[in-house]
Amino acid sequence: MSSPAVATGSVANDLGALPTWDLSDLYPGLDSAELKRDLAAVAERAARLEQQNKGRIADLSGDDLGAAIAEYEQLQDLIGRMMSYASLAYASNMTDARIAGFYQDMQEKLNEITTKLLFLTLELNRLEDAALERKLSESAKLSHYRPWLRDLRLFREHQLSDEIEQLLHEKAVAGRAAWSRLFDETMAGLRFPFGKDKLTAEQVLHKLSDRDPKVRKTAAKSLAKVFRENIRLFALITNTLAKDKEVEDRWRRYPTPEAYRHLSNCVEPEVVNALTDAVTAAYPRLSHRYYKLKAKWMGAKKLPWWDRNAPLPEDQDRVIGWDEARDIVLKAYGRFSPQLADLGRKFFDNAWIDAPARPGKASGAFAHPTVPSAHPYLLLNYQGRTRDVMTLAHELGHGVHQLLAAEQGPLMSDTPLTLAETASVFGEQLTFRALLDQAGPERRRIMLASKVEDMVNTVVRQIAFFKFERQVHAARREGELTPDRLGEIWLGVQKESLGPAFKFDQDYSTFWCYIPHFIHSPFYVYAYAFGDCLVNALYARYQDAEQGFQEKYFAMLKAGGTLRHKELLAPFGLDASDPAFWSKGLGVIEGFIDELEQLG
Repeated sequence: MSSPAVATGSVANDLGALPTWDLSDLYPGLDSAELKRDLAAVAERAARLEQQNKGRIADLSGDDLGAAIAEYEQLQDLIGRMMSYASLAYASNMTDARIAGFYQDMQEKLNEITTKLLFLTLELNRLEDAALERKLSESAKLSHYRPWLRDLRLFREHQLSDEIEQLLHEKAVAGRAAWSRLFDETMAGLRFPFGKDKLTAEQVLHKLSDRDPKVRKTAAKSLAKVFRENIRLFALITNTLAKDKEVEDRWRRYPTPEAYRHLSNCVEPEVVNALTDAVTAAYPRLSHRYYKLKAKWMGAKKLPWWDRNAPLPEDQDRVIGWDEARDIVLKAYGRFSPQLADLGRKFFDNAWIDAPARPGKASGAFAHPTVPSAHPYLLLNYQGRTRDVMTLAHELGHGVHQLLAAEQGPLMSDTPLTLAETASVFGEQLTFRALLDQAGPERRRIMLASKVEDMVNTVVRQIAFFKFERQVHAARREGELTPDRLGEIWLGVQKESLGPAFKFDQDYSTFWCYIPHFIHSPFYVYAYAFGDCLVNALYARYQDAEQGFQEKYFAMLKAGGTLRHKELLAPFGLDASDPAFWSKGLGVIEGFIDELEQLG
């Protein structure tokens, strides 16, 4: 039986026909026979794999171990397909009780199955290096999984006893996942008064970019009012998840709250620290300088905080219909590589995109890779602004990356977050540069200003978010944080990063509460800054007409998670562990601001 969440088609409005996705490529419906069949098959195969191999991993030959991992990989593909379907159906409508119940049921059923598979990774990590290397050297079948084993074994010293690992795994659906679901459903259900209307968070946040200053102020006050009415709940969620993380981090002996994220990103802490220090030192040259310019353009000594993303006075920012947005992005992709455009076109020719903003739908935008045996899906909340076109270019970059990396298989196609932002930010850069080339002098200034704002949002703002998380998790170790204390930390990092061109008030102190990354993926946010600076450096190589750049770029995307950042960037002559690398990336933003100052 089909459900509203999986319906295909389009939504027509003044933006044209906006596509909605068709999830039947995964499963026909929530109650479909195919889904029930796969669920039963996975349960049976997982139990058999456990029965045949649990307690025996150390004794298996290289080929037999390779075969066991291959079966594990096939199970991960099926499990990922089912969980992707449940997640995407839920993202389509988080306020539908039937869909929410289905999502929770799938999490619980699949958690029970994956508990039976825990033994494999736990026993692999107990193998001594020499013993594993012997097995790898004797078996091409096992050696295929060398990159996956390399990354799995990063967590060896943080692994607990089998019983504790099983307990933590089983409790996750009633712990972290449940609190995340509470956040999602609460945020999706909030309605913000605006005149006679009640808007979703996505719709009212969109009005912070309206041309009318009264509209921006009204939207800001509405957001602050509703956030404050719900701030105790958001503070409880934040405190609970931070404490939960602290307990697990302590048991696993992680030295810092962000240490797990660094390992999962396969990036050294000193590299992230160098990035953070470089961006922080550049605040005065980037955000402070730009927003001082913007205040002058808007005829003010200081801007109210709700004018951070306000359009410039002469910026008409016309509404861009969906078909035009598609053509802009695909043409820009095609200028770089026809193959890139062809891959991007698949998302439009098939029902792989859900574009309209609607009540109950997840806010923001994302690209979900699903599994290599299927294809990615994109979620947008498209409302026709130039920034929405850039978001489309960004998420399409993710989607193309995921298509190319799929050949690595379920265990090795996923890319660390720091590199996962490469293709998305590169797609944005291609689209921006294509539009900039067509712009006259006045339009060029507007576009440069918009791009600087996007880059500040990606680099400065995300590093400020990272510093906010660091302070929150450190302070939570001393005791529960009140909503006011969370607001103080938030205002502190915002004032530091955005600079003296803004007037802040207590209304803005609640705006930490709607950032989903803090809830779903602690310390994810620095990956955006990493990706932006990396792409700035990559794009400079492309502009230099480096021989074979496109081929190297596609090879990088196809590698998925098989290579580390040093190996991926080496063909381009780049090294993210070099502190000067970050200065080069930040220099691109400075160059744009220099040009804006010259344009006046």
